[in-house]
Amino acid sequence: MKATTASKSPRRGATRSAIAVAALAAGAALALSGCSAGQISQTADQVAAVNGNTANVGQVALRNVRILLPQSEEYTNAKGGKAVLAFSAINNSGSKIDELTSITSDLGAVKITPANPAMAPLQTVVAASPQAGVAAAAPSTSAAAPTTAAASSATAQAEAAGGAEHPANPESKPLLVEITGLTKDVTPGLTYPVTFNFKENGTVLVNVPVDAGPDLARHEPAAAAENKGGH
Repeated sequence: MKATTASKSPRRGATRSAIAVAALAAGAALALSGCSAGQISQTADQVAAVNGNTANVGQVALRNVRILLPQSEEYTNAKGGKAVLAFSAINNSGSKIDELTSITSDLGAVKITPANPAMAPLQTVVAASPQAGVAAAAPSTSAAAPTTAAASSATAQAEAAGGAEHPANPESKPLLVEITGLTKDVTPGLTYPVTFNFKENGTVLVNVPVDAGPDLARHEPAAAAENKGGH
C-alpha cells in the first residue's frame, strides 16, 4: 500500500506542474495579444504621401492625378462650371520624346494649356492650378521659366509624387488642364474616369479622385502611434 501511494504522488506532482506550465503559457499568449491590440502593421503605414491616383502606360508614369478643390470663383466643381485637373506625367524613356495629345472625360470637355505639350526624355510634365504660374490666355509652347513660388511648389509636388528621378523641365511652366461644362457636380469622396492619350505610348484610363487638400492628408492616428511606442 505504501509503495502504491508513493508511486501516485509523483504523478500528481507532474500533473500539477503541467497545469502550471500550461497556465503560464496561456498567460503569456494573452499578454502578447493584448500588447499588439490596436497596433497598425508596417504595411498599413506605407500609404502614399499624395491624394491622387497613379497609372502607367508604356514608358509614361502618371502620378498624383486628382481634381483640385475649388480655389477661386472661376472653378466651382459644380454642374455647368469648371474644374482643374492636376497631375505629374513622367517620361521614363531615355531617348524618345512623347506628346500628351489629349485628355477626355465624361465630366466635360478637357482643355490643355498649352496644347499638345511635349514630354522630353527623362523629364516630368506637371499640371497644376492656375496659381502655379500658367496663364490660360497664353497657349504658346515657348513658355518662360516659372518665377512664382507656386510654380516651384508645383515642381516640388511632382517630385514628391514620384518624379524626383526625372525632374520637371526647368524651361516650362506647369500646364493648366481645365474640365469645362461639367456634366455633374464633382464631389469629394468619389472618383471620375479620365482618359489620357499619348502620341507614342498610347492611352490609359485613370479613376481620378478629388484632392482632399493639405489639411486632410492621410496620417496615422496619434493614439495608434502611442500604442506602438509603448511596446
